[in-house]
Amino acid sequence: MSSDLDSNPLLRFEFEIPFNQIKAEQIEPAIDELLGDAQDRLDRLAADPENRTFENTLLALEAITERLEHSMGIVGHLESVATYPELRAAYNTVQPRVSEFYSSIPLHENLWRQLKSYAETSAAARLGQTRARFLKKTLDSFRRNGAELDAGGKARLTEINVELTKLTTKFSENVLDATNAFELLIEDESKLAGLPPSAVEAARQSAEEKNAQGWRFTLQEPSYVALMTYLDDAAAREQVYRAFHTRASGGEFDNRPVIARILALRGGKARLLGYDHFADLVIEERMAKKGAGAQDFVRSLTDRTRAAFQRESDELQDFRRTLEGEDAPGLQAWDLGYYAEKLRRSEYEFDEEELRPYFPFESVLEGLFGLAGRLYGITVKQRSGIPLWDPAVTYYSVHDEAGARLGAFYADFFPRENKRGGAWMDSLITAAARNGEVRPHLGVICGNLTPPVGEKPALLTHREVETLFHEFGHLLHHLLSRVEIRSLAGTNVAWDFVELPSQIMENWCWEREALDLFAQHYQTGEAIPEELFEKLKRTRNFRAAGAQMRQLGLGTVDLALHIDYSRESDGDPMPYAFHLLQSFSPVRLPSDHAMIAGFSHLFADPVGYGAGYYSYKWSEVLDADAFTRFAKEGIFSPQVGRAFREQILSKGDSEDPAQLFRGFMGRDPDAEALLRRLGLADKT
Repeated sequence: MSSDLDSNPLLRFEFEIPFNQIKAEQIEPAIDELLGDAQDRLDRLAADPENRTFENTLLALEAITERLEHSMGIVGHLESVATYPELRAAYNTVQPRVSEFYSSIPLHENLWRQLKSYAETSAAARLGQTRARFLKKTLDSFRRNGAELDAGGKARLTEINVELTKLTTKFSENVLDATNAFELLIEDESKLAGLPPSAVEAARQSAEEKNAQGWRFTLQEPSYVALMTYLDDAAAREQVYRAFHTRASGGEFDNRPVIARILALRGGKARLLGYDHFADLVIEERMAKKGAGAQDFVRSLTDRTRAAFQRESDELQDFRRTLEGEDAPGLQAWDLGYYAEKLRRSEYEFDEEELRPYFPFESVLEGLFGLAGRLYGITVKQRSGIPLWDPAVTYYSVHDEAGARLGAFYADFFPRENKRGGAWMDSLITAAARNGEVRPHLGVICGNLTPPVGEKPALLTHREVETLFHEFGHLLHHLLSRVEIRSLAGTNVAWDFVELPSQIMENWCWEREALDLFAQHYQTGEAIPEELFEKLKRTRNFRAAGAQMRQLGLGTVDLALHIDYSRESDGDPMPYAFHLLQSFSPVRLPSDHAMIAGFSHLFADPVGYGAGYYSYKWSEVLDADAFTRFAKEGIFSPQVGRAFREQILSKGDSEDPAQLFRGFMGRDPDAEALLRRLGLADKT
């Protein structure tokens, strides 16, 4: 290894990652070195004639990719949170090579022969539950990724996988660039009517950061949501709405041809592997099992929700007429959030902005950590002196009751222009727990929450608090995992099960006792007044049918694109998706509506949430039901918390998820639990 490689931080497997040392020019040589090493080890394993054992076959195979996975995870993470042109270029250069290598593993004939040889041994037949599951899942994965294709089929599959990697990376870049390309500058203060002071202050600070006059609004979530919810100026709302819902649908950052090609490649891949469509390929290993099963689930919930959805839609239009007279114009898409907020204030005398002072970010975070401690017996401690990728990032270590380190995580919560939008959790190190050894995991939690303004701390909306709790649930799933196989640990679970640990955390954001842990006025330290809390509770199911229909609409479009859509018979996927989404919208969508061009969940990853967006609702059924046990036995019950940790959070994918749920609840899920929680069970 050359001296340059000797000093390359991407070639050091360190728990405290030297983010401050990583440079774009180090990426390509490091990844090429790791690819070469992994290929050599793979070839040696495939050629090794010795008697096959679990250790020298399955565990050896898993170990081959660990360092490569770690370093590519770091690079991909930096491209998400601290990108710049040279880093993006380097990432785009190595991504196809890495994709090609991973695609080649199940296509390696000698390796496939070794795996099948071991699977036929008497030792394989005597494996314990977790190891037997790993063997079966490995064999199934190899078959599903082309191990039994002929030479021509294998070559074509590799081409598809590499092209999908390039296209989905390009999709994500286009969304980020299109988001950053838009700004609305308002120089006349009277045009800000309706906006709460927090939004006005944030817009002023955003303009100052750009050396601009007036108030600056962007398509980043805190700015966009505030403007669409409160701004009186309908023309400005329309302008921003159209910009958001046409992101990356034309011009320099056009994702329309990218989407069409991704769909074609995914369909071609599925057919090559013997499946009718992409949904069946990816859902086979999930709880829904088949694309048709996922569609049936979505249709059933849609049917149960549609009547209440129609009532809500009529009520909102009627409400506008009460404000503006019988000749009030029909609602437009950019009016929905605005009039819904007015209706909520009218019905419940509740303004969500009233809650902001009670949700100072630091207190919310401290309360979240305290809640996790009460439920799961852990302690979260901030640490300094750790290399970071941005000064705004913080680092925490997590310990059990005896003081042993379970893991650590980085936290990056506020928007920047070099960071992608949304909120997410990711793993940087997933450790196997073997021979009773507790090895720590490393993760990251990211968001784009309302940032601090001037001397005022970051004050969150209740929805942002829910988002923070949600992503921390994913992080707990990762950090509390205790599985002996790395590939089955943490969040490496069925896609329609992975949202259970995250979504269940949102429930505590609606419980008085839990809120009292952290919801304290940033100036007075007072808890949320009881009257305000009761108003909040009454709004929990405000327009619940509409919110549910939006999610079901996205799930419907996703599954239709990956099951029913045909370029030959249906043409351009954009109008195809538009037509489907229209039936889930309470108003006529504008003709240029093209939200799927920015729908990163579906198209920013070779698989991602493609044919899997239904998982949010599937997991929501599980979470609504699972929380009933906490509600019954105590929302702070350490016994129930311990059971959830042991039966769900610690198990990863070491058992079938349906069995894990039964282990916690003592029965199968109650499909009505979600409808009851939303107040829709008796309205449909």
